[in-house]
Amino acid sequence: MADTNATKVQTTQTGQATQAGSSSQQGRTIISDTVVSKIAGIATREVSGVHDLGGGAARAVGALRERIPGGRVNQSQGVGVEVGETQAAVDIDIVAEYGVAIADLAADIRRNVISSVERMTGLDVVEVNVTVHDVYLDEGDDAPAEAPRVQ
Repeated sequence: MADTNATKVQTTQTGQATQAGSSSQQGRTIISDTVVSKIAGIATREVSGVHDLGGGAARAVGALRERIPGGRVNQSQGVGVEVGETQAAVDIDIVAEYGVAIADLAADIRRNVISSVERMTGLDVVEVNVTVHDVYLDEGDDAPAEAPRVQ
C-alpha cells in the first residue's frame, strides 16, 4: 500500500468510500497520481482559451497517438502532480489561444482545477502552477496571402 502510483480504493462496510488519504476502522483510501492528473487535465481543457496541453514534444507524441486507429486523447498530457496523504500539487503546461489574457487564463485554470480536484478526491490542492509554452495562432486557409516585398 506504500506505492502511491497504484490506484487502491477501499470502501467502508456501508459501501461508502472514505475521505482521500484518510483512515477509518473500515479501511483506507489512496488516490493515485494518475487519477489526479486526469482530473486536472480535463478541468484545464474545459477552460476557454486553452488550445492544447503539454510542451512541444508532449504535443507531438499526443498528435501521433490520436492518429493511431483506436487511439484516444491522453487526458493527463501536460500535467504533472504530486499527491500526498491529504494534499496535492499540480503543474500544468499549456498552449494558449492568441488574444486571450494569459493572467486571466491562468487564474481560470487554477480555479477550475482546484475546484474539480478537491470536489472529486477530497484532497487539498496547495498549488497549481501554469506554464504557457506557446500561443496558438489561427492561420486558416482564408488568411490573406502576403504580397511579395520585391518584384
